[in-house]
Amino acid sequence: MRKDLDIIHNWIAPETRVLDLGCGDGALLERLSKEKQVGGYGLEIDPDQIQKCIERGVNVVEQNLDNGLKNFADQSFDTVVMTQALQTLRFPHLVVEEMLRVGRECIITFPNFGQWKARWHLAVSGRMPVSDLLPYEWYDTPNIHFCTFKDFEVLCRQHGWQILHRQVVSESPVSGVLKDFLPNLFGETAIYHLTR
Repeated sequence: MRKDLDIIHNWIAPETRVLDLGCGDGALLERLSKEKQVGGYGLEIDPDQIQKCIERGVNVVEQNLDNGLKNFADQSFDTVVMTQALQTLRFPHLVVEEMLRVGRECIITFPNFGQWKARWHLAVSGRMPVSDLLPYEWYDTPNIHFCTFKDFEVLCRQHGWQILHRQVVSESPVSGVLKDFLPNLFGETAIYHLTR
């Protein structure tokens, strides 16, 4: 399982209710259900991923996150999770507001577009970076809002969202050592745990 999903698993309390936005194949919810008796739902737009959720026994609803979460009542979940989807949303700040309306807390992960490899690639080649983490060309990418850790923390301050935990992960050994000292430069993925 991805490093960010392991951290999220550790941050979620047993026997709670979780809503997983952009849940993909449902692997996180399946693991939380089996290991922590967590109940909840996943929201997903991709029919192939929805089928994988069903095969895993994960409760899944087909829903476009850009349309909001109006079908869920205030505080109906303990935690709302969204991994690697923030940058694909038309209005990410509105979705985070909805996450904190529907859940007492939320956990968000996103790729750091300020990471040194992306900066280096752009400076040297003059082209938008393509990597394992961001495997798309500029013209077919689902990523429409590029942000860094610093950008996201400014957004949190502007909206009064309290950061409970922040962790930075990196797949490369060198960046893994340096990510704690200069997270915006060496961290590949940000993981934020928020509340109001």
